[in-house]
Amino acid sequence: MSEDSVEVGIDASKYCEECVKIRTLLRKPAKRAFDRIYKVGRLLGKGGFGTVYAGFRIKDGRQVAIKHVAKSKIVEWEKVDGKSMPRELKLLLDVQSVQGVIKILDFFERKDSFVYILDRLPASKDLFDFITERGCLEEDLAKNFLRQVVNTIEACQDKGVVHRDIKDENLMVNLHSLQLKLIDFGSGAHLKEEAYTDFDGTRVYAPPEWIQTSKYFADHATVWSLGILLYDMVVGDIPFENDKEICEAKLDFPKDISSECQELIRACLEVLPQDRILLSDILSHRWFFQKTEKTITTGKSMNSKISKFTGSLSSNGSC
Repeated sequence: MSEDSVEVGIDASKYCEECVKIRTLLRKPAKRAFDRIYKVGRLLGKGGFGTVYAGFRIKDGRQVAIKHVAKSKIVEWEKVDGKSMPRELKLLLDVQSVQGVIKILDFFERKDSFVYILDRLPASKDLFDFITERGCLEEDLAKNFLRQVVNTIEACQDKGVVHRDIKDENLMVNLHSLQLKLIDFGSGAHLKEEAYTDFDGTRVYAPPEWIQTSKYFADHATVWSLGILLYDMVVGDIPFENDKEICEAKLDFPKDISSECQELIRACLEVLPQDRILLSDILSHRWFFQKTEKTITTGKSMNSKISKFTGSLSSNGSC
């Protein structure tokens, strides 16, 4: 981005569904130079929906993640007060009041792209890296994480938004507080009761009904992805690698995984969607009330367990 380029930008931190509608913000956009407000740093990641860079806000040094999305890659658009914006952006703005969702601080529209400015915690890793470096998680820590994810998903659905790509790579872990933030709504959609016939998420997290019929319902697919996520957390890897394994849904568990945890995973990963546990019933499952032998400690003990991750964060932080 050249320093003399001028883009239309809106301070999204002022956005509030209850009091300031987005159409009001869009009606009188301010022309601002991106490069006079933000400094772009190293590449954090690249995917089908955009490229993410580390960066900071010049006026106060606040660390941010800068996501660049080419307009040519955007398939789904929303009309807000006659103005077009990517569906991803609209969905993300709709769920900004949800505690477990990453915060968008700013965004810009350029001639050929959109640029999203997202909050970035310095002491954070995505859950994929957290599991890769730490190994399988103690069940009490997995409970903590799964409880947060389910609460966030349900809160998003209360706002009419379904994420459709729940996986470890889309969950950021704050290494100090162990709080999770859900990121990347590029596969998201408006919640509906009818079946979906499109899928932009991650194939190894896709439910059998999508593989077999190219249709799925929001809650059934979400519950399936949560089963994959829970297995990933307690075992250290996902259970299925291809379509055949997904449709057979044969599960193997290490001996030290509690029977209650195995039971919940199996309830999420039933091949027939109508046989799966309901999303609303997951947090009532007996696993969440069972005390495990391998409990996760908190406070100073917990900090010592994760301190090995924080040393490299200045060079390996994510959004």
